[in-house]
Amino acid sequence: MSDRAAPSHPGGRSGRVLAAIYTAVGELVGEGADKISFPVIAERAGVNPTTLYRRWNDVGALLEEVAVAALTRDGESVPDTGSLEQDLTEWANIIARDITRPLRARYLRAMVAARLEIVSRCLVTETRREQASEVVRRARERGETAPTVSQILDHIIAPLYHHVVFALPVDPGYARRLVRDVLAMVH
Repeated sequence: MSDRAAPSHPGGRSGRVLAAIYTAVGELVGEGADKISFPVIAERAGVNPTTLYRRWNDVGALLEEVAVAALTRDGESVPDTGSLEQDLTEWANIIARDITRPLRARYLRAMVAARLEIVSRCLVTETRREQASEVVRRARERGETAPTVSQILDHIIAPLYHHVVFALPVDPGYARRLVRDVLAMVH
């Protein structure tokens, strides 16, 4: 797995090539393709396979980059309601609604399936860590007792993703229960 951060999306020809590659990956994942490889992606995107080999170490790195683009949004901010419980509940529901959409769920499952070894970092997790840090910072500035970022990731965010990856039900009641459980840890 690549330790590089997801690159910015350049314009011009490079931007069009990257968009074609992302689209090809999305289509293959959306079709439930059994075998996603650089040659298959390149053929679908209309690019030379060497373009893929030069940019990504392996298919897993490409899938992760596409998943990050699909599962998080640039500039996406967490809710700021003035209450830690409401912020976490709204944020958990936003994530749950997004990742339970069929295409998003397929991206998640494809990313997990592409991993053959334990990775040292996950860009989706890093994005969620930054967002959780913001929620915790704001709550503490308001004088609220807040869980740690790790508690939020381990007891709210990870279970949401786990349920989606394994096709288990996720609904607002489940998200609300996760938030209440993590808040009970700090009170």
